[in-house]
Amino acid sequence: MINGASSCVEVQGDADDPTVLLVGSSMLNWSNELCERLVAGGRRVIRYDVRDTGRSESYPPGEPGYALADLVDDAVGVLDATSTEGAHVAGMSTGGWIAQRLALGHPGRAATLTLIASRPNAPGPVDDDLPGHAEALMEVIMNTPEPDWSDERAVVEHLVLQARTFAGAGSFDEASARAHADAVVARTTDVKSATTNIAFADHGSRWRERLGEIIAPTLVLHGEDDPFFPIGNGEALAAEIPDARLVRLDHIGHWLPSHAVPAVADELLAHTAS
Repeated sequence: MINGASSCVEVQGDADDPTVLLVGSSMLNWSNELCERLVAGGRRVIRYDVRDTGRSESYPPGEPGYALADLVDDAVGVLDATSTEGAHVAGMSTGGWIAQRLALGHPGRAATLTLIASRPNAPGPVDDDLPGHAEALMEVIMNTPEPDWSDERAVVEHLVLQARTFAGAGSFDEASARAHADAVVARTTDVKSATTNIAFADHGSRWRERLGEIIAPTLVLHGEDDPFFPIGNGEALAAEIPDARLVRLDHIGHWLPSHAVPAVADELLAHTAS
Protein backbone atom coordinates (compact mmCIF):
# COMPACT_ATOMS: atom_id res chain seq x y z
CA MET A 1 0.00 0.00 0.00
CA ILE A 2 1.25 3.47 -0.92
CA ASN A 3 -0.78 6.50 0.15
CA GLY A 4 -3.71 4.23 0.94
CA ALA A 5 -3.78 2.56 -2.48
CA SER A 6 -2.49 -0.84 -3.50
CA SER A 7 0.58 -0.43 -5.68
CA CYS A 8 2.61 -2.83 -7.80
CA VAL A 9 6.29 -1.88 -7.78
CA GLU A 10 9.28 -3.65 -9.33
CA VAL A 11 12.92 -2.99 -8.44
CA GLN A 12 15.84 -4.26 -10.52
CA GLY A 13 19.59 -3.89 -10.16
CA ASP A 14 22.14 -3.32 -7.43
CA ALA A 15 20.97 -1.35 -4.40
CA ASP A 16 24.23 0.62 -4.43
CA ASP A 17 23.78 1.86 -8.01
CA PRO A 18 22.13 5.20 -8.88
CA THR A 19 18.37 4.79 -9.12
CA VAL A 20 16.23 5.56 -12.16
CA LEU A 21 12.50 5.91 -11.40
CA LEU A 22 10.39 5.17 -14.48
CA VAL A 23 6.97 6.82 -14.40
CA GLY A 24 4.41 6.08 -17.10
CA SER A 25 1.06 4.42 -16.76
CA SER A 26 1.51 0.65 -16.70
CA MET A 27 5.06 -0.43 -15.90
CA LEU A 28 4.85 -2.44 -19.14
CA ASN A 29 5.25 0.82 -21.06
CA TRP A 30 8.89 0.58 -20.00
CA SER A 31 10.06 -2.50 -21.87
CA ASN A 32 12.06 -5.28 -20.31
CA GLU A 33 14.84 -4.58 -22.80
CA LEU A 34 15.06 -0.94 -21.74
CA CYS A 35 15.21 -1.89 -18.06
CA GLU A 36 17.83 -4.56 -18.74
CA ARG A 37 20.01 -2.09 -20.63
CA LEU A 38 19.78 0.41 -17.78
CA VAL A 39 20.69 -2.25 -15.21
CA ALA A 40 23.59 -3.43 -17.38
CA GLY A 41 24.73 0.20 -17.48
CA GLY A 42 24.96 0.33 -13.70
CA ARG A 43 21.56 1.68 -12.74
CA ARG A 44 19.05 0.46 -10.18
CA VAL A 45 15.67 0.63 -11.92
CA ILE A 46 12.26 1.14 -10.34
CA ARG A 47 9.12 0.87 -12.43
CA TYR A 48 5.56 0.66 -11.16
CA ASP A 49 1.93 0.59 -12.19
CA VAL A 50 0.29 3.99 -11.76
CA ARG A 51 -3.19 3.80 -10.22
CA ASP A 52 -5.79 2.27 -12.57
CA THR A 53 -3.12 0.37 -14.51
CA GLY A 54 -1.66 -3.10 -14.18
CA ARG A 55 -1.94 -4.58 -10.73
CA SER A 56 -2.24 -1.31 -8.82
CA GLU A 57 -5.47 0.10 -7.36
CA SER A 58 -8.32 0.18 -9.89
CA TYR A 59 -11.36 2.44 -9.96
CA PRO A 60 -14.63 2.34 -11.95
CA PRO A 61 -14.45 3.76 -15.48
CA GLY A 62 -15.02 7.50 -15.42
CA GLU A 63 -14.67 7.66 -11.64
CA PRO A 64 -10.99 7.93 -10.73
CA GLY A 65 -10.57 8.09 -6.98
CA TYR A 66 -7.50 10.28 -7.26
CA ALA A 67 -6.18 13.58 -8.56
CA LEU A 68 -2.93 14.25 -10.39
CA ALA A 69 -1.50 15.49 -7.09
CA ASP A 70 -2.15 12.03 -5.62
CA LEU A 71 -0.21 10.42 -8.45
CA VAL A 72 2.71 12.72 -7.69
CA ASP A 73 2.50 11.75 -4.02
CA ASP A 74 2.41 8.10 -5.12
CA ALA A 75 5.67 8.54 -7.04
CA VAL A 76 7.29 10.02 -3.95
CA GLY A 77 5.74 7.19 -1.94
CA VAL A 78 7.38 4.65 -4.25
CA LEU A 79 10.74 6.26 -3.49
CA ASP A 80 9.99 6.10 0.23
CA ALA A 81 8.81 2.49 0.07
CA THR A 82 12.01 1.45 -1.70
CA SER A 83 14.27 3.41 0.69
CA THR A 84 15.30 5.76 -2.12
CA GLU A 85 16.16 9.30 -1.06
CA GLY A 86 16.68 10.63 -4.57
CA ALA A 87 16.40 9.25 -8.08
CA HIS A 88 16.83 10.09 -11.71
CA VAL A 89 13.17 10.56 -12.64
CA ALA A 90 11.96 9.67 -16.14
CA GLY A 91 8.35 10.28 -17.15
CA MET A 92 6.72 9.21 -20.40
CA SER A 93 3.53 10.71 -21.86
CA THR A 94 1.14 11.43 -18.98
CA GLY A 95 3.89 10.15 -16.68
CA GLY A 96 5.76 13.25 -17.79
CA TRP A 97 3.17 15.36 -15.96
CA ILE A 98 3.85 13.42 -12.78
CA ALA A 99 7.59 13.80 -13.30
CA GLN A 100 7.35 17.56 -13.90
CA ARG A 101 5.20 18.05 -10.82
CA LEU A 102 7.54 15.88 -8.73
CA ALA A 103 10.56 17.92 -9.84
CA LEU A 104 8.71 21.13 -8.92
CA GLY A 105 7.23 20.00 -5.62
CA HIS A 106 10.05 17.76 -4.40
CA PRO A 107 13.24 19.13 -5.96
CA GLY A 108 15.46 17.23 -3.56
CA ARG A 109 14.11 13.89 -4.76
CA ALA A 110 14.84 14.38 -8.49
CA ALA A 111 18.55 14.16 -9.27
CA THR A 112 17.77 14.54 -12.97
CA LEU A 113 14.61 14.72 -15.04
CA THR A 114 13.87 13.01 -18.35
CA LEU A 115 10.64 13.75 -20.20
CA ILE A 116 9.61 11.46 -23.04
CA ALA A 117 6.66 12.24 -25.35
CA SER A 118 5.13 14.66 -22.87
CA ARG A 119 3.83 18.22 -22.77
CA PRO A 120 3.79 21.13 -20.31
CA ASN A 121 0.09 21.04 -19.44
CA ALA A 122 -2.61 18.54 -18.54
CA PRO A 123 -5.72 17.41 -20.48
CA GLY A 124 -8.09 20.02 -21.74
CA PRO A 125 -7.75 22.88 -24.21
CA VAL A 126 -4.18 23.14 -25.43
CA ASP A 127 -2.36 26.45 -25.06
CA ASP A 128 -2.55 28.58 -28.21
CA ASP A 129 1.19 28.32 -28.85
CA LEU A 130 1.28 24.52 -28.58
CA PRO A 131 0.22 22.00 -31.23
CA GLY A 132 -2.79 19.91 -30.29
CA HIS A 133 -3.56 16.32 -31.13
CA ALA A 134 -3.26 15.57 -34.84
CA GLU A 135 -6.59 15.67 -36.67
CA ALA A 136 -6.06 12.22 -38.17
CA LEU A 137 -5.53 10.73 -34.72
CA MET A 138 -8.61 12.41 -33.28
CA GLU A 139 -10.71 11.24 -36.22
CA VAL A 140 -9.76 7.63 -35.51
CA ILE A 141 -10.34 8.04 -31.77
CA MET A 142 -13.74 9.67 -32.22
CA ASN A 143 -14.95 7.22 -34.87
CA THR A 144 -13.72 3.97 -33.37
CA PRO A 145 -16.43 2.21 -31.35
CA GLU A 146 -15.58 0.89 -27.92
CA PRO A 147 -14.79 -2.81 -27.79
CA ASP A 148 -16.70 -5.28 -25.68
CA TRP A 149 -14.52 -4.82 -22.61
CA SER A 150 -15.44 -8.30 -21.39
CA ASP A 151 -13.99 -9.87 -24.56
CA GLU A 152 -10.23 -10.11 -24.09
CA ARG A 153 -9.48 -10.65 -27.79
CA ALA A 154 -11.59 -7.65 -28.76
CA VAL A 155 -9.74 -5.54 -26.20
CA VAL A 156 -6.38 -6.70 -27.54
CA GLU A 157 -7.41 -5.71 -31.08
CA HIS A 158 -8.56 -2.33 -29.75
CA LEU A 159 -5.20 -1.75 -28.06
CA VAL A 160 -3.30 -2.73 -31.19
CA LEU A 161 -5.35 -0.26 -33.24
CA GLN A 162 -4.70 2.38 -30.60
CA ALA A 163 -0.95 1.71 -30.72
CA ARG A 164 -0.95 1.92 -34.52
CA THR A 165 -2.83 5.21 -34.38
CA PHE A 166 -0.53 6.70 -31.76
CA ALA A 167 2.51 5.71 -33.82
CA GLY A 168 1.30 8.20 -36.42
CA ALA A 169 3.61 8.42 -39.41
CA GLY A 170 6.38 6.88 -37.33
CA SER A 171 7.49 3.29 -37.51
CA PHE A 172 5.11 0.68 -36.13
CA ASP A 173 5.92 -2.89 -35.10
CA GLU A 174 2.63 -4.79 -35.01
CA ALA A 175 4.12 -7.93 -33.47
CA SER A 176 5.54 -5.96 -30.55
CA ALA A 177 2.31 -3.98 -30.18
CA ARG A 178 0.27 -7.17 -30.09
CA ALA A 179 2.56 -8.80 -27.52
CA HIS A 180 2.33 -5.65 -25.40
CA ALA A 181 -1.48 -5.61 -25.68
CA ASP A 182 -1.67 -9.27 -24.66
CA ALA A 183 0.45 -8.54 -21.59
CA VAL A 184 -1.60 -5.47 -20.65
CA VAL A 185 -4.89 -7.36 -20.85
CA ALA A 186 -3.48 -10.28 -18.86
CA ARG A 187 -2.43 -8.15 -15.89
CA THR A 188 -4.84 -5.20 -15.81
CA THR A 189 -7.89 -5.17 -13.54
CA ASP A 190 -9.98 -2.89 -15.80
CA VAL A 191 -8.51 -1.93 -19.16
CA LYS A 192 -11.20 0.69 -19.82
CA SER A 193 -10.29 2.48 -16.60
CA ALA A 194 -6.61 2.11 -17.41
CA THR A 195 -7.00 3.79 -20.79
CA THR A 196 -9.48 6.55 -19.93
CA ASN A 197 -9.54 7.51 -16.25
CA ILE A 198 -6.53 9.82 -16.29
CA ALA A 199 -8.55 12.21 -18.47
CA PHE A 200 -11.26 12.41 -15.78
CA ALA A 201 -8.91 13.06 -12.86
CA ASP A 202 -8.60 16.49 -11.26
CA HIS A 203 -5.33 17.90 -12.59
CA GLY A 204 -5.18 20.89 -10.27
CA SER A 205 -3.63 24.21 -11.14
CA ARG A 206 -1.41 24.90 -14.13
CA TRP A 207 2.32 24.37 -13.78
CA ARG A 208 3.68 25.45 -17.17
CA GLU A 209 4.40 28.91 -15.84
CA ARG A 210 6.59 27.31 -13.13
CA LEU A 211 8.80 25.24 -15.42
CA GLY A 212 11.57 27.80 -14.97
CA GLU A 213 11.77 26.74 -11.32
CA ILE A 214 12.93 23.21 -12.17
CA ILE A 215 16.52 22.75 -10.99
CA ALA A 216 17.04 19.13 -12.04
CA PRO A 217 19.17 18.74 -15.18
CA THR A 218 16.58 17.90 -17.81
CA LEU A 219 16.57 15.80 -20.97
CA VAL A 220 13.60 15.92 -23.34
CA LEU A 221 13.15 12.99 -25.74
CA HIS A 222 10.39 13.45 -28.30
CA GLY A 223 9.34 11.64 -31.45
CA GLU A 224 9.36 13.72 -34.62
CA ASP A 225 6.13 12.01 -35.71
CA ASP A 226 4.20 12.06 -32.42
CA PRO A 227 0.53 12.68 -33.33
CA PHE A 228 -0.76 12.81 -29.74
CA PHE A 229 1.66 15.35 -28.28
CA PRO A 230 3.30 16.74 -31.45
CA ILE A 231 6.94 17.67 -31.14
CA GLY A 232 6.20 21.34 -30.55
CA ASN A 233 5.27 20.27 -27.03
CA GLY A 234 8.72 18.79 -26.49
CA GLU A 235 10.28 21.91 -27.95
CA ALA A 236 8.34 24.03 -25.45
CA LEU A 237 9.48 21.88 -22.52
CA ALA A 238 13.10 22.15 -23.62
CA ALA A 239 12.80 25.92 -24.10
CA GLU A 240 11.09 26.64 -20.79
CA ILE A 241 13.01 24.35 -18.42
CA PRO A 242 16.40 25.94 -17.69
CA ASP A 243 19.26 24.39 -19.70
CA ALA A 244 17.13 21.45 -20.84
CA ARG A 245 18.38 19.46 -23.82
CA LEU A 246 16.05 18.25 -26.58
CA VAL A 247 16.72 15.04 -28.50
CA ARG A 248 14.47 14.45 -31.50
CA LEU A 249 13.66 10.82 -32.23
CA ASP A 250 13.42 10.27 -35.98
CA HIS A 251 10.45 8.30 -37.33
CA ILE A 252 9.01 7.83 -33.83
CA GLY A 253 5.44 8.62 -32.81
CA HIS A 254 3.80 8.46 -29.38
CA TRP A 255 5.30 5.03 -28.84
CA LEU A 256 8.75 3.57 -28.23
CA PRO A 257 9.15 0.72 -30.73
CA SER A 258 11.77 -1.89 -29.93
CA HIS A 259 14.30 -0.52 -32.41
CA ALA A 260 14.30 2.83 -30.55
CA VAL A 261 15.14 1.26 -27.19
CA PRO A 262 18.96 1.13 -27.59
CA ALA A 263 19.18 4.84 -28.43
CA VAL A 264 16.78 5.82 -25.63
CA ALA A 265 18.69 3.67 -23.13
CA ASP A 266 21.98 5.25 -24.20
CA GLU A 267 20.52 8.75 -23.76
CA LEU A 268 19.20 7.84 -20.30
CA LEU A 269 22.51 6.32 -19.22
CA ALA A 270 24.46 9.36 -20.41
CA HIS A 271 22.05 11.79 -18.78
CA THR A 272 22.09 9.97 -15.44
CA ALA A 273 25.86 9.45 -15.34
CA SER A 274 26.58 12.49 -13.18
